[in-house]
Amino acid sequence: MHQVYVLRNTAGEYYIGYTNDIERRLKEHAKTRPNFNLLYYESYQNSSAARNREQKLKYYGSAWRGLKKRILGA
Repeated sequence: MHQVYVLRNTAGEYYIGYTNDIERRLKEHAKTRPNFNLLYYESYQNSSAARNREQKLKYYGSAWRGLKKRILGA
């Protein structure tokens, strides 16, 4: 499985990423981004679908705004 995930810190900043091992990736982030916590993730069967979703969230504002509205109610 492949995951697209969203991290958020206490200052309200977001980080969007992609991985095939979310537990490992969160441990790596804990070293470089200690104030970030997992807010949301989606799982995909193949890497191309997950990478496509990550790119849409990062580079297309409407995709990110839609997800934010869904998970935060904002």
